[in-house]
Amino acid sequence: MNSIKSFLTEDHRNCDDTFAGMEQTANSEGLAVAKDLYKKMAEEMEHHFQMEERVMFPAFEQKTGMTEGPTQMMRMEHEQMRALIKEIGEAVDADNKDRFFGLTETMMIMVQQHNMKEEQMLYTMAQQHLSAEADQVIMMMEAMITE
Repeated sequence: MNSIKSFLTEDHRNCDDTFAGMEQTANSEGLAVAKDLYKKMAEEMEHHFQMEERVMFPAFEQKTGMTEGPTQMMRMEHEQMRALIKEIGEAVDADNKDRFFGLTETMMIMVQQHNMKEEQMLYTMAQQHLSAEADQVIMMMEAMITE
């Protein structure tokens, strides 16, 4: 049996690795060279948000009846991060290193706090409430990878 918590936590790590690679490349080789990694990071983050928002959150909400609780907070944080990702892209396009690193520093803090809440609280709750459906939920999230 697969774990929703381990599946999504591993995806967090993949997103974090791409983000760190983008920052390192921007620092050592410049924003123009980091542009492809920015696009990859933005796509991976959006994919992660979509897996949660379209599959895991609705399954959790349906099972628990909690629609105004943790999932609502995570959706709001996703929106904040989407806005930051867009601003980071604008800084890349403008070749504005100072703005880029200011935004990525903010993003890094936000992502770390967000991931900690999901991994320590929401994913644990989801695993408890959705243990019988875990394989199906993970299969549905994996299916989104190929879309």
